[in-house]
Amino acid sequence: MSTEETVKKDIYYMQRALDEAKQAYKEGEIPIGAIVVCKNKIIARAHNLTETLHDVTAHAEMQAITIAANELGGKYLEDCTLYVTVEPCIMCAGALGWSQIKRVVFGCLDEKRGYHEYAPKALHPKANVIGGVLDSECKALMQRFFKERR
Repeated sequence: MSTEETVKKDIYYMQRALDEAKQAYKEGEIPIGAIVVCKNKIIARAHNLTETLHDVTAHAEMQAITIAANELGGKYLEDCTLYVTVEPCIMCAGALGWSQIKRVVFGCLDEKRGYHEYAPKALHPKANVIGGVLDSECKALMQRFFKERR
Protein backbone atom coordinates (compact mmCIF):
# COMPACT_ATOMS: atom_id res chain seq x y z
CA MET A 1 0.00 0.00 0.00
CA SER A 2 1.36 3.42 -0.93
CA THR A 3 1.95 6.18 1.61
CA GLU A 4 -0.85 8.21 0.05
CA GLU A 5 -3.28 5.29 0.40
CA THR A 6 -2.24 4.78 4.03
CA VAL A 7 -2.79 8.48 4.81
CA LYS A 8 -6.25 8.40 3.21
CA LYS A 9 -7.16 5.27 5.14
CA ASP A 10 -5.90 6.78 8.41
CA ILE A 11 -7.99 9.92 7.84
CA TYR A 12 -11.07 7.84 7.04
CA TYR A 13 -10.77 5.73 10.19
CA MET A 14 -9.89 8.71 12.39
CA GLN A 15 -13.13 10.32 11.21
CA ARG A 16 -14.95 7.22 12.49
CA ALA A 17 -13.15 7.60 15.83
CA LEU A 18 -14.21 11.26 15.86
CA ASP A 19 -17.80 10.12 15.37
CA GLU A 20 -17.41 8.13 18.59
CA ALA A 21 -15.87 11.14 20.34
CA LYS A 22 -18.84 13.28 19.29
CA GLN A 23 -21.18 10.66 20.76
CA ALA A 24 -19.24 10.84 24.03
CA TYR A 25 -19.58 14.64 23.93
CA LYS A 26 -23.37 14.34 23.55
CA GLU A 27 -23.46 12.01 26.55
CA GLY A 28 -21.46 14.41 28.73
CA GLU A 29 -18.36 12.23 28.62
CA ILE A 30 -14.88 13.53 27.84
CA PRO A 31 -15.00 13.38 24.03
CA ILE A 32 -12.50 10.70 23.16
CA GLY A 33 -13.38 8.04 20.63
CA ALA A 34 -11.60 4.91 19.52
CA ILE A 35 -12.01 2.21 16.92
CA VAL A 36 -10.09 -0.96 16.20
CA VAL A 37 -9.55 -2.04 12.61
CA CYS A 38 -8.51 -5.55 11.63
CA LYS A 39 -7.96 -6.55 8.01
CA ASN A 40 -9.66 -3.36 6.76
CA LYS A 41 -12.77 -3.96 8.88
CA ILE A 42 -13.89 -2.03 11.96
CA ILE A 43 -14.25 -4.64 14.69
CA ALA A 44 -14.70 -2.30 17.67
CA ARG A 45 -16.17 1.16 18.25
CA ALA A 46 -16.01 2.85 21.63
CA HIS A 47 -15.90 6.13 23.49
CA ASN A 48 -15.22 7.23 27.03
CA LEU A 49 -17.72 5.87 29.54
CA THR A 50 -16.07 6.93 32.79
CA GLU A 51 -19.04 9.04 33.93
CA THR A 52 -21.71 6.60 32.75
CA LEU A 53 -20.08 3.58 34.36
CA HIS A 54 -18.57 5.46 37.35
CA ASP A 55 -15.30 3.78 36.41
CA VAL A 56 -12.01 5.62 35.96
CA THR A 57 -10.72 2.80 33.75
CA ALA A 58 -13.58 3.07 31.22
CA HIS A 59 -11.51 5.02 28.70
CA ALA A 60 -12.32 4.73 24.99
CA GLU A 61 -9.20 2.67 24.32
CA MET A 62 -9.94 0.22 27.15
CA GLN A 63 -13.48 -0.26 25.90
CA ALA A 64 -12.24 -0.76 22.33
CA ILE A 65 -9.61 -3.32 23.39
CA THR A 66 -12.22 -5.39 25.22
CA ILE A 67 -14.71 -5.26 22.34
CA ALA A 68 -12.02 -6.16 19.78
CA ALA A 69 -10.66 -9.05 21.86
CA ASN A 70 -14.17 -10.45 22.25
CA GLU A 71 -14.78 -10.07 18.51
CA LEU A 72 -11.55 -11.90 17.67
CA GLY A 73 -11.93 -14.51 20.42
CA GLY A 74 -8.49 -13.84 21.90
CA LYS A 75 -6.59 -11.31 23.95
CA TYR A 76 -3.98 -10.32 21.36
CA LEU A 77 -4.65 -7.67 18.73
CA GLU A 78 -1.41 -8.12 16.81
CA ASP A 79 -3.05 -7.76 13.38
CA CYS A 80 -5.02 -4.66 14.36
CA THR A 81 -4.78 -0.88 14.37
CA LEU A 82 -6.28 1.32 17.07
CA TYR A 83 -7.45 4.77 16.03
CA VAL A 84 -8.03 7.14 18.94
CA THR A 85 -8.76 10.86 18.88
CA VAL A 86 -6.37 11.75 21.72
CA GLU A 87 -2.96 10.30 22.59
CA PRO A 88 -3.42 7.37 24.98
CA CYS A 89 -2.71 7.86 28.68
CA ILE A 90 -0.24 5.67 30.56
CA MET A 91 -2.96 3.18 31.59
CA CYS A 92 -4.26 2.77 28.05
CA ALA A 93 -0.78 2.59 26.54
CA GLY A 94 0.06 -0.20 28.99
CA ALA A 95 -3.08 -2.12 28.06
CA LEU A 96 -2.32 -1.60 24.36
CA GLY A 97 1.17 -2.92 24.99
CA TRP A 98 -0.20 -6.06 26.64
CA SER A 99 -2.63 -6.51 23.72
CA GLN A 100 0.37 -6.55 21.34
CA ILE A 101 -1.47 -4.21 18.98
CA LYS A 102 0.48 -3.67 15.79
CA ARG A 103 -0.31 -0.02 15.15
CA VAL A 104 -1.69 2.97 17.07
CA VAL A 105 -2.90 6.09 15.27
CA PHE A 106 -3.93 9.08 17.37
CA GLY A 107 -5.29 12.55 16.71
CA CYS A 108 -3.98 15.18 19.08
CA LEU A 109 -1.38 14.99 21.83
CA ASP A 110 -2.42 14.90 25.47
CA GLU A 111 0.16 17.23 26.94
CA LYS A 112 -0.96 16.64 30.54
CA ARG A 113 -1.46 12.86 30.64
CA GLY A 114 -0.15 11.38 27.39
CA TYR A 115 2.02 8.28 27.51
CA HIS A 116 4.81 9.87 25.39
CA GLU A 117 5.78 12.11 28.27
CA TYR A 118 5.53 9.65 31.17
CA ALA A 119 5.84 6.12 29.76
CA PRO A 120 7.25 6.24 26.22
CA LYS A 121 8.02 2.49 26.25
CA ALA A 122 4.56 1.35 27.41
CA LEU A 123 3.42 0.15 23.98
CA HIS A 124 4.66 -3.12 22.51
CA PRO A 125 8.21 -2.65 21.16
CA LYS A 126 7.07 -3.57 17.63
CA ALA A 127 4.08 -1.20 17.64
CA ASN A 128 4.07 1.49 14.98
CA VAL A 129 2.71 4.83 16.24
CA ILE A 130 1.39 7.67 14.08
CA GLY A 131 0.25 10.91 15.72
CA GLY A 132 -1.40 14.08 14.49
CA VAL A 133 -4.06 12.58 12.21
CA LEU A 134 -6.91 15.15 12.13
CA ASP A 135 -5.10 16.87 14.97
CA SER A 136 -6.99 20.18 14.78
CA GLU A 137 -10.45 18.54 14.69
CA CYS A 138 -9.63 16.29 17.64
CA LYS A 139 -8.12 19.14 19.64
CA ALA A 140 -11.02 21.51 18.88
CA LEU A 141 -13.59 19.03 20.20
CA MET A 142 -11.65 18.56 23.45
CA GLN A 143 -11.16 22.32 23.89
CA ARG A 144 -14.84 23.02 23.27
CA PHE A 145 -15.85 20.38 25.82
CA PHE A 146 -13.61 21.75 28.57
CA LYS A 147 -14.41 25.39 27.78
CA GLU A 148 -18.12 24.64 28.28
CA ARG A 149 -17.40 22.95 31.61
CA ARG A 150 -15.24 25.69 33.13
